[in-house]
Amino acid sequence: QVQLVESGGGLVQAGDSLRLSCAASGRSFRDYATGWFRQAPGKARLFVAGISGSGSIKRYADAVVRGRFTISRDTTNNTVYLQMNRLEPADTAVYYCAADGTLSKATTSPDYWGQGTQVTVSS
Repeated sequence: QVQLVESGGGLVQAGDSLRLSCAASGRSFRDYATGWFRQAPGKARLFVAGISGSGSIKRYADAVVRGRFTISRDTTNNTVYLQMNRLEPADTAVYYCAADGTLSKATTSPDYWGQGTQVTVSS
């Protein structure tokens, strides 16, 4: 199993940047692909970005990200990051980190989830 803890959320203004972190513990994190999802109030949880265990393959929800977000991972520190630039009020949501054995599963129906971190973007 793997345990995931997100951090880095907060209240920012439109146009600002934030970097979210997902720290993993437990089994070797390289065995897990990781995805970022978000859930706005009253809306379904949506996929945002995913990265393979090695970090060599990345996927994005292009309609959501529109070139503003970048996912990366530090295998030494067992951490996955989501760099978010040019934030908009529509990006306001709870952001969750999730993991599973394959990139496909990690970006669609992952088994392991963090507790989430709130991102609020004011206009």
